[in-house]
Amino acid sequence: MDAKKKILICDDEEGIRESLKLILENDYDLVFAQNGDEAIQGMRTNRIDVTILDIKMPKKDGLETLKELMRINPSSKVIIATGYKSVDIAKEAMNIGAVDYVVKPFDRDKIRTVVQKHSS
Repeated sequence: MDAKKKILICDDEEGIRESLKLILENDYDLVFAQNGDEAIQGMRTNRIDVTILDIKMPKKDGLETLKELMRINPSSKVIIATGYKSVDIAKEAMNIGAVDYVVKPFDRDKIRTVVQKHSS
């Protein structure tokens, strides 16, 4: 049997992490981070297949974290999560190396589809 893909979920809001846990826990192994530094540590200590990364976080924001994650693992698949329908930030994230983005609040089917697309 294939091992489950490992998903790193980085969001400073516990409610968002919980929502994503409920949506994804049956199909993936999940690693959680509540800030950029924890996400970077998670990337260093785990073989992460896909990261879901919040843009707006205190201290180290999502773009800064994304740059660091891409340095650690250039082939990493990072999906940006944003509550701000900012196309500019999404475009900037894609230029840095993100593979996709999703808008909060999450549509359950959309998040599953996007994660599945990038984890296969």
